[in-house]
Parts: sequence; structure tokens; C-alpha cells
Amino acid sequence: MQDRTVAQAHRPAGIEAVGTNKVLKNTYMLLAMTLAFSAFTAFLSRGMAPINPWMFLGGFIGLAFLTQMLANSAWGLLAVFGFTGFVGFAIGPLMGALMQSSVGAELVMQALGGTAVIFLGLSAYAVTTKKDFSFLSGFIVAGGIILMLGVVAALVFEMPTLRLALSAGFMLFASAAILFQTGQIVNGGERNYILATITLYASIYNLFMSLLHLLMAFSGDD
Repeated sequence: MQDRTVAQAHRPAGIEAVGTNKVLKNTYMLLAMTLAFSAFTAFLSRGMAPINPWMFLGGFIGLAFLTQMLANSAWGLLAVFGFTGFVGFAIGPLMGALMQSSVGAELVMQALGGTAVIFLGLSAYAVTTKKDFSFLSGFIVAGGIILMLGVVAALVFEMPTLRLALSAGFMLFASAAILFQTGQIVNGGERNYILATITLYASIYNLFMSLLHLLMAFSGDD
């Protein structure tokens, strides 16, 4: 009788762990597919003219909100691929221009490698320690608002120093978002793998583009 009681007491925790592992697995699978799809759309647009920055900003924000609105339906998967495909298509011209020179190609590879190391390191830390990073939520909200205002200012005013500061800020912001989102999944605070994927994808994008911009600036290729 006592053994049965103990088994019943441990059952919810076991079921919750299975659910958490499933969300984590589905998130990383969808994240890998969206990254591959972005690479494909970037390849398609590599020889095209760069997209207007305001159009990109509007598309990025609009499609991200659309994905969040549809995340609880089957349309959410279509929306997340629409968002990530758009982002890949938008950065394709820059990637194509950089890959035409050995220096530019090296910078892209360095940015990709640095992004991979940062993302994998932060993700591994959050998964293995199972630490609760909910205390970062305030920083993420405030930081997101400040950075968006900074992006608008950088588009209106030609200020190289501001753009460098934004790149550094986005790297910190993205790193905090990765820790927060992964911690939410591991601790059961996030059960929607589409929402988790869109957050991690945006964080990886911000890490990569910010790191690439900093590398270009310090190499004199910006």
C-alpha cells in the first residue's frame, strides 16, 4: 500500500519530465528546420538588391507577431516558416556580397562559428543546471524596447557609433533571451514549441548579425 502511494506521488513529476523533454525536442527540431529554410531562402536571394531597412523592420515585427497569434493552431507552423523564410531572404543579398571575397567569407564563417559556440554554450548551461532564469524577464522587456528605439534612431540618423553599441546590446539581449527561453522550457514554463522556436530563432539571428557587424567594423570592412 505504501509502495503504491509513493509511486503515485512520483508519477506527476515523471509525466511532467516527459512533457518537458518533448517540448525541448520539438523546439530544437523545428529550430533546425527553420534555420535550414532560412539558409535556403538566403541562397535564393543572394544576387538580389538589398531589401529596404524599413520594409525589413516592418516585416520582421509583423510576421513575428503573426506567428505568436497563430502559435496555438496548425497555422502557426506555416507562420513560423514564413517568418524565418522572410528573414533569410532579407539577409541573402548581404551574405552573397560578403561571400564573393575571401575576407568577407571568413567574416561570415567567424560569425557563424561564434554564434554556434554562444548558443550551444548557453543552451547547455540552461539545460544541465535547470536554473530558473525568470528574473531576466524584466531586463528582456526593457532591453527590447530600448533596442527597438535604438534601431529606429539608427535608421533615421547615420551614426556608426550607435550601430556598434546596438550590436553589442543585441548580443547581450539575445544571450539573455536564450537563457530565459531555454530555462522556461526545462522548468515547464513553456509548453508551446512554436513560441519557443520563434524566440530562439530571433535570438540566433540577432547574435549572428550583431557579431558579423562587429567583426566587419573592426576589420574595416563595414
